[in-house]
Amino acid sequence: MLVAGSFGITQLNASGVPQSDLILVASEARDGQVALGKHFPGGSGSPVDVVVGQSQMDAAVDVLLAEKGIDSVSVASADSPSGSATVTKDGISATGPPGTPAPTPKVVNGQVLLQGTLNGAADSDAAGETVRALRSELAAAAPSSLVGGVTATAIDTRDAAIHDRNLIIPIVLVVIAVILMLLLRSILAPILLIITTVLSFCTAMGVSALMFNGVFDFPGADPAVPLYGFVFLVALGIDYNIFLMTRVREESLKHGTRQGILRGLAITGGVITSAGLVLAATFAALSVIPILFLVQLAFIVAFGVLLDTFVVRTLLVPALTFDIGRTIWWPWKI
Repeated sequence: MLVAGSFGITQLNASGVPQSDLILVASEARDGQVALGKHFPGGSGSPVDVVVGQSQMDAAVDVLLAEKGIDSVSVASADSPSGSATVTKDGISATGPPGTPAPTPKVVNGQVLLQGTLNGAADSDAAGETVRALRSELAAAAPSSLVGGVTATAIDTRDAAIHDRNLIIPIVLVVIAVILMLLLRSILAPILLIITTVLSFCTAMGVSALMFNGVFDFPGADPAVPLYGFVFLVALGIDYNIFLMTRVREESLKHGTRQGILRGLAITGGVITSAGLVLAATFAALSVIPILFLVQLAFIVAFGVLLDTFVVRTLLVPALTFDIGRTIWWPWKI
C-alpha cells in the first residue's frame, strides 16, 4: 500500500507557480494585474532589467528587440522627464517636440541600464523562458551584461530551491544514518529505519500530489514544498524511530529481540500516538491561512505524520524488526 501510494509522487508539479496563484482567496492585486493585462503588455510595471557596459549597449539592444517575448525596450536617461527613453532599431527616440535631440543614456561606472517590457505577465512561464533566452543570447553578444528584475529573481529563486532540495535531502539522510548507527550500535537497523522513513515520506508526497491535482485543483507547487515536507516528516519520523528503537534495544537486552519489540512497542505506543495526533493537528491548523505554500505544507505534514504514526511506526517497523529477529542488530550480537 505504501509503495503504491508513493508512485503518486511522479504527479507532483513542484516547478513553481505564478505569484498571482499564491493567494487562494480574492485578491485586488491579482484583479488589478488582470485588468492591466487587458490594455497593456502583461509585463508592464515589472520589466526585465539589463545592466550592460556602454560599449556593448547596441549589441544588447539588438538582442532585446529581436526577442519575441519583449514588447519594447528603454534605457535609463537623466535627460528624459520620465527617467528613461524608448530605444528602437534606429536608436534612442527623442522625448520632446520635433527637433529635440535624443536623450543620452545615463552611465554609471561605465554601465547603462536597459529595460525590456515583457509581453506576458512577469510571473508567467512565458516570461521565465524569455529571461532564460535573453541570458543565453546576451552571454554571447554582450558577455558583461547582467539580467535582473522580478522575473529573473523568481526563476533564480526557483533554480536555487531545486538545487538545494537535491543537495540537502541526501546529506540529511546520510547524517541521520550515521547518528542512528552510533545510537543503536548497529548497521542493519538504521538502514531499515531510513528506508521506512523515506517510504513514508514518498507515500505522503504521492498521496498529496494526487489530492492537489484531483481534489483541490491547485495550479502546482513551489520547489521548496517537497524540501520543507521532507525536513519536517523525516525529522519527526526519525524522532519516533529513536524513541521506539532505543526502548526496543533496552528491552531486547533483558528479554530477547522479539519479546523486546513487543514490550518496547507497548510501552512507547501511547506516547508516540499522542504526539502524532498533536503534531498533525498543529500543522493542519496552517491550512486556515489562504496561502498556497502553507496549505500544501499543512496537508503534507499532517497526513504524513498520521501515516507515520499509525502505519509505519505502529505496524511496518515493528513487524519488519520482529520478522528479522536478532539479526536486526547486525553486526552487534545481542
